[in-house]
Amino acid sequence: MRVVFVHGACVRDGSWWWHRTGELLAERGVASESPALPSCGETGGPTGAGGPGLAEDVAAVRHVLTANDEPTVVVAHSYGGIVTAEAAAGIDAVHHLLLVSSYLPEVGQSLSSFGGEEPAPFLDIDPEAGTFTVRPDALAETFLQDCDPEIQRRAADKTARQSLAVLEQPVEAAAWRHVPSTYLVCAQDRGTPAQLQREYARRAGSIVELDAGHHPFLSQPAAVSELILVRSGLS
Repeated sequence: MRVVFVHGACVRDGSWWWHRTGELLAERGVASESPALPSCGETGGPTGAGGPGLAEDVAAVRHVLTANDEPTVVVAHSYGGIVTAEAAAGIDAVHHLLLVSSYLPEVGQSLSSFGGEEPAPFLDIDPEAGTFTVRPDALAETFLQDCDPEIQRRAADKTARQSLAVLEQPVEAAAWRHVPSTYLVCAQDRGTPAQLQREYARRAGSIVELDAGHHPFLSQPAAVSELILVRSGLS
């Protein structure tokens, strides 16, 4: 069994965001990896107007998921749920989806389908450049308030400007309709409030709540790794 972690919006180096949980899984003999998302500039190309968007992110994740037929749990975080909905569709090796403070879009829905009329106050949007990111002064307070100061400091160097195109581009498949799924509600999340997560979670097969912020795989890695092992039948 392996785990593929699909990170959220406006960050890079998914393996770093995942490292605390990944290390615990490795101790149990479970390998994990985190595909690079082109829309976040992780593959070396430009982001912004005319740059890569959702389709390229989907292709990157799908390439990893189809690389072998080993039974796979996909852990999709936040925007990663948009990517995973399409990327994991129709792949027999994908046995379970764990959606962390995430989205479960229907076919034709996009990331913007889950937003309000006004942009979130923690975002820095540059329409001319065609990119957006998290405001540096809002990162720790909004998304990492339950993480230790060292993680907060290092995370500040792991953000990215992402293509605005991903906000409006719709998914063409909904893997959660056909693959067993668990939604992990992060009850102390200040980025995606818990009441919204509970609404999104109604589409999942089962729901688990954790008293954690937006990145529980950093703040409570033992709880997240154990949940993965349970859902994969290894614990």
